[in-house]
Amino acid sequence: MTTQGLHDHLRIHEGGLEHPAVIALVRQHLASAAEHSPPESVHALGLERLRQPGLRFFTAWVGDELAAMGAVKRIAADHAELKSMRTADAFQRRGIAAALLHHLLHVAADMGCVRASLETGSMAAFAPARALYARFGFVECAPFGDYRLDPYSVCMTRRL
Repeated sequence: MTTQGLHDHLRIHEGGLEHPAVIALVRQHLASAAEHSPPESVHALGLERLRQPGLRFFTAWVGDELAAMGAVKRIAADHAELKSMRTADAFQRRGIAAALLHHLLHVAADMGCVRASLETGSMAAFAPARALYARFGFVECAPFGDYRLDPYSVCMTRRL
């Protein structure tokens, strides 16, 4: 399937944390974060924290296959944080993350937010994610919310 054909079949849904494929991707996301960051620098959310009030969780599907996940969390009346962005291995570097990020930014704007921020890793394994966020206009910023200066973290933000 071409990348364009892939996007024609992409469906984004809200919720789905009980689906076995979603549970597996959340666990993979947590394991990857733990592999590349010390425990005190892991800010990825597990299943229970993805169910917290004020957080909207989304999944992207191609046919019956889970392609990606991500969430939007309101952290102030006009400020949203993007959380738990992860693309399934089989769908990496095929434009799925960009499509989901585009959707999450629209959700944040529809929530009345004028700024979206995120935290990601500073290590080489996170370079593709940082490059994606930069393509969408995110720039590095000081830590926000409960984040603190950390050599393993990069905070980024953009206006909506």
